[in-house]
Amino acid sequence: MKKVIGFLLRKVPRPVLQRFVGMGTKTAALFLAGNNVVCTVCDKSFRNFLPFGRVESRDNALCPNCLSLERHRLIYTFLKEKTNFFTDKLRVLHVAPEICFKKKFKTLDNLEYYTADLISPWADIRLDIQDNKQPDESYDVVMCNHVLEHVPSDVKALKEFYRILKPGGWAILQSPQDWSLDTTYEDPTITDPKEREKHFKQDDHHRIYGKDYAERLKEGGFTIVEDDFVKKLNPDEIFKHGYDKNEVIYLCQKPN
Repeated sequence: MKKVIGFLLRKVPRPVLQRFVGMGTKTAALFLAGNNVVCTVCDKSFRNFLPFGRVESRDNALCPNCLSLERHRLIYTFLKEKTNFFTDKLRVLHVAPEICFKKKFKTLDNLEYYTADLISPWADIRLDIQDNKQPDESYDVVMCNHVLEHVPSDVKALKEFYRILKPGGWAILQSPQDWSLDTTYEDPTITDPKEREKHFKQDDHHRIYGKDYAERLKEGGFTIVEDDFVKKLNPDEIFKHGYDKNEVIYLCQKPN
């Protein structure tokens, strides 16, 4: 199973993979009946989550029902417990929308919800985050997770997100981090896909963020709240929902 998932992640474009892989995982879910773990996004329970990883596979990561991963389940909990996402009237731009979120958010009456992607034919808006062409101060919320590491200029993208947020608006902009690095590692001279995979863990990555990720986000103009609430949860709850115990949620705020 780990080898199959890794192969699909490397060879199949993400929008296609997200749209069709669920048929296979839902079949797998039939063999994972149990109550050891519970997905916070879809509320389904299983004996365990599926493994997931493009190069290095992680156990207990992928929900076979809605395809949420560790970060998605933690973000969903954060949105419910610490934001106005599910209660206030909000105009939302969701870039590279995860299928587990898209299905849920489309049904929320309080949201004016738009999806955006550079390549996906199923997104509402075709968009390059480095020059997104959206009007100034037009959204209350922006979500864009595990995308900034894919673009040549993450700072341009951050400034664009800041520009299109209304005063008082906020963004969730998560990216993978290597906690062993004090500073972000990038080298624009590395262009060969095989070398990028060796240096940046994926052939389509431009950098690996380190402990300075919050400082990087501030370059877009944001005020950053680093919320490590997962570290305050007990180990049983972290395991039950398949959270990453080291994940920090970065709430990026635009002042009024």
